[in-house]
Amino acid sequence: MIPATIPVDPLTMRRTMGRFATGVAVVTTRSPDGTPHGMTVNSLTSVSLEPPLLLVCLTTGARSTHAVTAAGRFAVNILSSRQEHLALRFARRGEDHFAGLDVTHGRHRVPVIPDAFAHLECDVERHFTAGDHVVVVGHVGDVCERDGEPLGFLRGRFSDVLDRGHAPAPWIS
Repeated sequence: MIPATIPVDPLTMRRTMGRFATGVAVVTTRSPDGTPHGMTVNSLTSVSLEPPLLLVCLTTGARSTHAVTAAGRFAVNILSSRQEHLALRFARRGEDHFAGLDVTHGRHRVPVIPDAFAHLECDVERHFTAGDHVVVVGHVGDVCERDGEPLGFLRGRFSDVLDRGHAPAPWIS
């Protein structure tokens, strides 16, 4: 017989998962009516190289989440260590995140944050609800990389990612 488990408290879950260092990105899109939307995320991972797929988790019920699923396309803007202010800007709820912000548009006609460490433009491959988030799998159609250092996030704080000077892992080319 399997013993009954005690439910994990959401704050404990957040604190524990906060020990897993991540990068910081802003997901951007344009809703079908043309309104730009965006939100800060750190739940982002590569799913497949062939075909190129990534996974991002978006807050259920957020305007940006609805816009991504309705538009069927989005960009993931991986922030540089100098863009903490943009992470904070796009993390605030209920604001016009694009007010006064100079953005460009990628090949997929989605807003792209200038000077981001990298950005990936995606078409929504599929999406589904999991708990309090919508998991979106995107097919990557275009990428852009820039020099610099990425913005990190650890234990609820922004952090720097250290380059230890070692050769890249053999599976990374």
